[in-house]
Amino acid sequence: MRGRSVKKFFAWRTLAPSAALVLSLAAPGAPAAAPVFSVLDFGAAGDGVTVDTAAIQRAIDAAARAGRGARVLAPGGRRFLTGTLELRGGIDFHLDGELVISTNRLDYQGDGVITARNADHLRISGRGKISGQSLAFMTRYDPAGEWWLFAPWRPKMFLLTGCTNLEIRDITFGDAPCWGLHLLGCRHVLVDNVTVRNRLDVPNCDGIDPDHCQDVEIRRCRITSGDDAIVIKTTRQSGDYGPSANITVRDCVLETQDAGLKIGTETTSDIHDILFERCKIVTGSRGLAIQLRDEGSVYNVQFRDIQFVSRYYGDPWWGRGEAISLTALPRAPETKLGTMHHILLQNITGRAENSVRIHGVAAGRIQDVLLDNVAVTLDRWTKYPGGLFDNRPTQEPDPIEAHGNPAFSIRNASAITLKNCSVQWGRNIPDYFTFALEAESAANLRLTGFKGAAAHPRRDEAVVIH
Repeated sequence: MRGRSVKKFFAWRTLAPSAALVLSLAAPGAPAAAPVFSVLDFGAAGDGVTVDTAAIQRAIDAAARAGRGARVLAPGGRRFLTGTLELRGGIDFHLDGELVISTNRLDYQGDGVITARNADHLRISGRGKISGQSLAFMTRYDPAGEWWLFAPWRPKMFLLTGCTNLEIRDITFGDAPCWGLHLLGCRHVLVDNVTVRNRLDVPNCDGIDPDHCQDVEIRRCRITSGDDAIVIKTTRQSGDYGPSANITVRDCVLETQDAGLKIGTETTSDIHDILFERCKIVTGSRGLAIQLRDEGSVYNVQFRDIQFVSRYYGDPWWGRGEAISLTALPRAPETKLGTMHHILLQNITGRAENSVRIHGVAAGRIQDVLLDNVAVTLDRWTKYPGGLFDNRPTQEPDPIEAHGNPAFSIRNASAITLKNCSVQWGRNIPDYFTFALEAESAANLRLTGFKGAAAHPRRDEAVVIH
């Protein structure tokens, strides 16, 4: 496989159709016959003051005993204050009202609010919302960093572990103090029409995090989050949850102060067969990103038909306005780094304050990458210092590297193809904006139909290959 050209590889390889996934999610039994368990009937007050955790959990457990896709109903017009809830397989947790997460650590078991473990045929649905009260878990606002500083403990909104045939549909959650929807080791998952409304100035409040998950479709979601909007990971775990594989993200609208669509930085197992398509990134600190930092490898990844805006934010936020960032850098000097290969970016259009980057720490870490019809406009419109590359998290090279900004920057990568790619420069062109393309240690670099001049054509050449 690794000997194929990118063009031949992507003509040969297609991701599994989503229809098969949707069919696998149908819960057994006729929905009309499923019994309904209102949390009010189990003692929930729904007044936003009384802690309703125990009453809601009783309704969940009763529905699980009934089976047949029984529905747990949190009715509309009510506010239910809750700590940790553990959902069960075979139920529909249906939220029409509002869940408000408790700020009392004693109301929690573990680090999640909505949790489940090894649940099969679990459904989470409804037009209600979950409110995270994020600022109650912060210590103070840091005006220099333009972000909130968090307290030692804060819960994740969802922590769903080892679940199969999982469906999450139509709900809204927001104001998360930490990660939003964390899916760990889950299989056969549909996330459809979910809205996330987090604060842009709270760190680590990711939108959706598939982690060691397989056969996942995320579609029609609208996400606002301070940290990564949708990020696929393989975090370090004590057990073996396998790779993240066969994941599709489509038709989403994203706003963030970190990456819009991202793989990494946690890459302890392989991540492969990933498709991002037809998404719009309203704003972010990186448009599209793959950050390989650990021993796993990332391959067979497609980004296509995506629009983005990428800009600088305050210094603590990761990312320096890179349009696209594909980097393979060791997390620490002793890290045994995996490889990144067979990556396709097709029909990508965006405006950014920094380069399209393809950077490995050494030859062989990144190879077989095709950029097809990638059109970028580089401009500067924010107040923050420029002329930088953000390599974090790594100790090699420098985490924040002073570097001129070409439109396309390729370093320590091989078999990179730019087909019908183009560069334009905006109204504000600082001195550190340089070439249309700069390549260093880039074996088998291919340019076809490349268009673009240097930012300062009297000073620089359009294309420079070292």
